[in-house]
Amino acid sequence: MATATHFLTDKEATAHLPTEAVVVRFAGDSGDGMQLTGGQFTLSTALAGNDLATFPDFPAEIRAPQGTTFGVSAFQINFGSAAIETAGDQPDVLIAMNPAALKVNANEVREGGLLIIDEGEFTARNLAKAATNRIRSKTAASPDGRSFISISRS
Repeated sequence: MATATHFLTDKEATAHLPTEAVVVRFAGDSGDGMQLTGGQFTLSTALAGNDLATFPDFPAEIRAPQGTTFGVSAFQINFGSAAIETAGDQPDVLIAMNPAALKVNANEVREGGLLIIDEGEFTARNLAKAATNRIRSKTAASPDGRSFISISRS
């Protein structure tokens, strides 16, 4: 019978510390289904045996024009293998369905976090509605270590 032994070096032991909790925020227009998406993600997380806390964030303005920052709705969930007491302070992952949602929430993502965007919604018209033209597209890394993943729902 053969056996193998490997002792972790200090560098290996600290390279990828296990994460006990992750904060995910889904953000989009009111009516895009962010609360429903968050609820389904919460159900799946609970069924997997994780502890969790959630925070639904409804828009400040009722019936805000679609694609504007006033109508951004979000759902945040903090889940993990350890006891979870709050919905979390800074998201580790932001899933933004349009430029307005990215503009409102991007600065809250922790350094080294992940931004997932729906590239199909990043049109000139939607960028104008969100009053921004400084949003990058395509997969890239920002100077603060955040990573971007661009997807298309169509």
